[in-house]
Amino acid sequence: MDGVECLAASKRRWAMLCILLGLGLSSLGSAIVNIALPGISRSFASSEAATVWVVNAYQLSATVCLLPIASLAESLGLKRVYAAGLAIFVLASLGCAFAPTLPLLVSARLIQGAGAASVAVAGVAFVRVIYPDRMVSKGLALVALAAAIPGALGPTIAATILSVAKWPWLFLVNVPFGLVIPIFIAAAPSDVRVFRPLDLVGTALNALAFGLFVAGVGTLGIGDRRIATGAIAAGLACFGLFVRQQLQHPVPMLPFDLFRIPLFTLSVWTSVCCYAAQILAYVSLPFLFETRMHLSAVETGLLVTPWPFMTAITASIAGRLTIRYPASVLCNVGLALLAAGLLLMVFLPTSPSKWDVVWRLALCGIGFGLFQTPNNTAMMTAGPRGRSGAASGMNAAARYVGWTLGSALVSLIFGLGGDHGAVCCLVAGAAFASMGAATSSARRFR
Repeated sequence: MDGVECLAASKRRWAMLCILLGLGLSSLGSAIVNIALPGISRSFASSEAATVWVVNAYQLSATVCLLPIASLAESLGLKRVYAAGLAIFVLASLGCAFAPTLPLLVSARLIQGAGAASVAVAGVAFVRVIYPDRMVSKGLALVALAAAIPGALGPTIAATILSVAKWPWLFLVNVPFGLVIPIFIAAAPSDVRVFRPLDLVGTALNALAFGLFVAGVGTLGIGDRRIATGAIAAGLACFGLFVRQQLQHPVPMLPFDLFRIPLFTLSVWTSVCCYAAQILAYVSLPFLFETRMHLSAVETGLLVTPWPFMTAITASIAGRLTIRYPASVLCNVGLALLAAGLLLMVFLPTSPSKWDVVWRLALCGIGFGLFQTPNNTAMMTAGPRGRSGAASGMNAAARYVGWTLGSALVSLIFGLGGDHGAVCCLVAGAAFASMGAATSSARRFR
């Protein structure tokens, strides 16, 4: 009998509810702030380029913290890391709301990103502790919903709050959810621990590698390109040193044991490709809508909504399909639909109606939803249960690496493509989705 079968259904529901709330908050934390950037810029009398770091700092901190937190989660326990991460996220939200200057706001967002990384790593890993193996896909489908729904509703929620209050309330709304921490601690079961002392040298190299790379990408289009390119190159060099150091370390943060499992490795690369395709589209579509269709920012936000909305619906269905069909088949179908939807966006009519856009982006959302849950299930169940923290860390890392790679390509493509930059980004997104489908297909032979 599976060891977690004995967990009472009521406690499972409470623990899962708390996990989904935390994951939803961390997802909302990255989606809700974008619409408030102009107001934040005016509030602090700062430039737009400087204000963008309110978003970049969150992503940078989360990326840097993922692997060290995954290592700590296995040593300290998922329950402790999740509860601590949620507490840090909530307290940092208070810091963001009351920050008197832009640098302090950016600093609070750095702390908030670290808390979000803890919630993401421990929360997803805990799904495998809470559910028996035969039900893991059901839990991961709920996780996909928790990430997709805030992404879909984020702009609407932000607009609603800003219509009656100032931007600090975007952060204050997180605070009441801190009450779920003691509920989670009471409801969550004990989890497997593997003592792994924190690797300080590896942590430093990891921070330099991801920090320099993400910082370089974030400044590629707004600063001196030579400095940005140098930061990216330095980040890649540090990553090489990090891999070399990890290969020699007795207990590495990089899960080389999991990478020896072909199913896990192929799932990671499939994820990188798909998330790169997603961010290429998400960043470029507003430019396409505002320049070609002459839509307002609010109309653009509503027009993009079919993608995450259909992802949320499809992810739940995909969780049930995963029990009956191989992940490679579902991912191939999903990524083919995503690539087709992006190419159909490239060939929009000269004067497209909003319906022309809606059904194409809905197709993208269906494809993305069919990919997400089966791929995450394959990644999380490829290794032993005791390595769930490491698998969850790589799951999140693949997502952030894909987003960062896609963001870098957007900057380069817009710099080179001129008026055709948005269309070129969609073509690149379709190419990444196709590469993801090819990578996923290889899993059928493993």
